[in-house]
Amino acid sequence: MERADRICRHPLWRARLAAIAERERDRPFCRHGIAHLTDVARLAWIENLERGLGVPKALIYAAALVHDLGRAGPDGVPHERAGLTPAREILDGCGFTAAERDAVLEAVSCHRNPETARRDGLAGLLYRADKASRLCLFCPSEPGCNWAAEKKNLVFRG
Repeated sequence: MERADRICRHPLWRARLAAIAERERDRPFCRHGIAHLTDVARLAWIENLERGLGVPKALIYAAALVHDLGRAGPDGVPHERAGLTPAREILDGCGFTAAERDAVLEAVSCHRNPETARRDGLAGLLYRADKASRLCLFCPSEPGCNWAAEKKNLVFRG
């Protein structure tokens, strides 16, 4: 977990998380702070172990920690694209090889594409964990949420 720790200490990562927190300060649902990021990492790691996919833990945690950095802007750019440049800089500064970095960036770039759900490997793990991390069933703001009903997690999955 040394490289995940490096990510969490990286000044750009910390600045991005602070900017996201400020943007979402008054948002009543689906925040994208450290709780969400670690939930995604843990869910992806569990699925990886259960299915025997063999994706390295460092890559799963890296992808989870950087996948929403684009939520800090710029406005009008989908966050899965807006986050690629800061994620690249952070990963390059935290000991990831070019191949590892590219795998993480590829997973980040498609973590909102529903077709990714069918994939094995890092991208599929990230996609499924990101969606499963949402506890809509227990959210007091769920009735006002703008997610389509079929996207909401309204069944307890444990």
